[in-house]
Amino acid sequence: MKKRMIMIVLLMALMLLILTGCLPGDGTYTDGHMANFLSGVWHGWLAPLSLILGLFNKSHRIYEVYNTGWWYDLGFYIAIVGGFGGFALSRKKKRKED
Repeated sequence: MKKRMIMIVLLMALMLLILTGCLPGDGTYTDGHMANFLSGVWHGWLAPLSLILGLFNKSHRIYEVYNTGWWYDLGFYIAIVGGFGGFALSRKKKRKED
């Protein structure tokens, strides 16, 4: 049981490390490329990690400054709303019939 818990913790740490490699504000988009719709979705999903990392490293932001505009904003907003259960509010719960 202890060995399994260690493996889970190591796997979670690896996933966190992989995910933080794609955070906004890391200098990826400064060479003329702009963040697009899919980047907005990805950055929206990673917003909680960006917020935590931003407390310790001022160069990382929640939102990518070098973006395509409205399309990036739409992707970011969809990920924020949908990624945190916003779509679940619109679903109807099934009733159990006794």
